[in-house]
Amino acid sequence: MNLSGNRWLEFAWQDLQMAELALKEDIYNQVCFHSQQCVEKVLKGLLANQGERLHRTHSIIDLLGLLPHDCFQDLRNELGQMDIFYVPTRYPDALPGALAEGLPGKEEAEEAIVLARACWREVSKRNMEG
Repeated sequence: MNLSGNRWLEFAWQDLQMAELALKEDIYNQVCFHSQQCVEKVLKGLLANQGERLHRTHSIIDLLGLLPHDCFQDLRNELGQMDIFYVPTRYPDALPGALAEGLPGKEEAEEAIVLARACWREVSKRNMEG
């Protein structure tokens, strides 16, 4: 682990904590946003720890493409779908139709946080093994 990678993972953990708090308060768009941010920062932390130069992107799909194919193999499709939460959960004037049903509801929030937790567990497991 390097300092840069550790910092990304610290911020990822904080985003996961914020998503948990938002879920308790039924603020579903923020659950989705912070879950997406957690996953994005976990991936950036892993890339930094591999010595990769980080590109300025918020796309989980792009970041997954830079990691070995066995990394998050079982979660890749689901994690990539979290890209839809980056813009529309942050701005009230996001492109109309960015999320088909408007802001995410409880079901989307619960799915997003489950994925963020799974991503966090995977990186924690890798850190303990490495």
